[in-house]
Amino acid sequence: MAVLPILRFPDPRLRRVALPVGAVDDRIRQLAADMLETIYTAPGRGLAGPQVGVLRRIFVIDATWKEGTPTPRVFLDPELIDASETLHAGTEGCLSIPGLPVTVSRPAEVTLRWTDLDGAPRSERLTGAEAICAQHELDHLNGRLIIDLMDADARAAAAPALAAMERA
Repeated sequence: MAVLPILRFPDPRLRRVALPVGAVDDRIRQLAADMLETIYTAPGRGLAGPQVGVLRRIFVIDATWKEGTPTPRVFLDPELIDASETLHAGTEGCLSIPGLPVTVSRPAEVTLRWTDLDGAPRSERLTGAEAICAQHELDHLNGRLIIDLMDADARAAAAPALAAMERA
């Protein structure tokens, strides 16, 4: 496994919509393993293909490893098929926008459909931290960042930090 370099805001690849993975092969399996190694090293809870310069619809999450219970998950060509009306507001960080926590409101539960590393179709209702992580990473696949979810006041407060990132 290898630790991959993580793209940082404002890299334009973070704003591109990722393309389907398609067929699952050893190259995709290795990418997934490398992405998991990267989140453990970074340290983060999730990572999407575009964040490592791979514009394909793949993301990995491990919402519980920081609490001592690793549960690595890999999602290929994920689709959101249902979301609860109940929202969860919480602070999210992003490996591509380090040092800028953002308060985000998201559905507390989501149902995803995806392909696993064996090429099998999967579907599952995710709750709690897994639901939040999956939505965050799915946003990356669609070219959306947590800063896009900020309200006007939060965006104004973050403007100096964002401007510094754009100049770097």
